[in-house]
Amino acid sequence: MADLCKDRVVIITGSGGGLGRQYALAFAAEGAKVVVNDINKEAAEETVALVKEAGGEAIANTSDITNYDDSANAVKEAVEAFGDLHAVVNNAGICRDRMFASLTEADWDAVVAVHLKGHFCITSHAVAHWRAKSKAGEAVDARIINTSSGAGLQGSIGQSNYSAAKGGIASLTLVQAAELGRYGITSNGIAPAARTGMTEDVFADMMKKPEDGSFDYYDPANVAPLVVWLGSADSAKVTGRIFEAEGGKISIADGWRTTEGVDKKAKWEPAEITAAMDELLGKEVPAQKVYGA
Repeated sequence: MADLCKDRVVIITGSGGGLGRQYALAFAAEGAKVVVNDINKEAAEETVALVKEAGGEAIANTSDITNYDDSANAVKEAVEAFGDLHAVVNNAGICRDRMFASLTEADWDAVVAVHLKGHFCITSHAVAHWRAKSKAGEAVDARIINTSSGAGLQGSIGQSNYSAAKGGIASLTLVQAAELGRYGITSNGIAPAARTGMTEDVFADMMKKPEDGSFDYYDPANVAPLVVWLGSADSAKVTGRIFEAEGGKISIADGWRTTEGVDKKAKWEPAEITAAMDELLGKEVPAQKVYGA
């Protein structure tokens, strides 16, 4: 066992499999005590068993992250089992992919509930715990690690619900970082590219495991080291960032920025906007293309 996260207590949502399971194993390997949250009890317990087999400490928690009251139990059980809480990794997610013209209200609500509301619920209770400690004069060194997506950062054809939720998560991360630093809490986001249950159908050919034994670029375990570092004490000075991680590459998603603009210094007439728009767009650095466009 290494000790980058020795005795730090971490909740990881959706860690019954995929990326979340790899995060749990990696955190435990660095000395963290892990709360494996997954609505699938059997999957959560499988992850716990793997952590323990490797010599780590973990408990299973089946709180529904979309239910505000139930999600409080994840924080409660973390503190009861391990004495404190230091990080929340919001990882759980689902897809209900449809072209926008075919998207149903149920498709929209399900994805927004799990991703966007799911990021709110457990984190809200964790922040209440940390803020109370801070106000009581105790030192707090806490981490929120959110999961956005390339779809949220630049859009993805057939995923308007998912893209909207993931874009909201990116903005949420910025606000959390700005508001919560006073309590000793950082907030960062990740946009991982990896082979998981959510990607194996859509990107099956691109993300398949190489048969020749070469570097497995899309192995979800490749993302875990960044997430573990963000949950550690070493990351205390890093907040309000969205990191992209795939293969062996880590980059920062450089967000929306205001351009120089065109300023008439007076009220525009509607007919004047055409020329102004030609000038404005001529100076623009185009955004990355929407996935699938």
